[in-house]
Amino acid sequence: MTNKEFTIVRDLDAVPDRVWEAWTDPELMAQWMHPNGVHTPRESVSSDVRVGGRYAYTMVHDETGTEYPTGGQYLELDRPRLLVCTWGLPDDPVDTAPRVTVRLGPTDAGTRMTFTCVGIEAHPGDDNVYDGWSEALDNLDQQTSGVRTRQD
Repeated sequence: MTNKEFTIVRDLDAVPDRVWEAWTDPELMAQWMHPNGVHTPRESVSSDVRVGGRYAYTMVHDETGTEYPTGGQYLELDRPRLLVCTWGLPDDPVDTAPRVTVRLGPTDAGTRMTFTCVGIEAHPGDDNVYDGWSEALDNLDQQTSGVRTRQD
């Protein structure tokens, strides 16, 4: 069974500001924004962090070199609590692109991140969108782990 919406919740060992930066800073985005077996070259990442601004990155398959251009437009930004953007091909129209919502909340151990994607079929074990995002969020967790103060 497939769904047009899925949510992944993670408790991260980093403060919300650091997790926010990982979602919006091109240097940090390149380090985690891809599933296993794929990498994101830093030079492919751009991010205009403002409502209406766009972001883009290109994932590259490690073995085949196949490129996956990805991106979208920022729709809502409330640092460090809420980020809403479209997600798909970099120039997909806002009204038809899948939408990603990232909610960040402080916890005693760091941050609870709730990631929701609406508008695309995905489910655990699909070896596609859900599993790809789950692996990317594992990378995010590893990248931010242990960062207990804001990085400037």
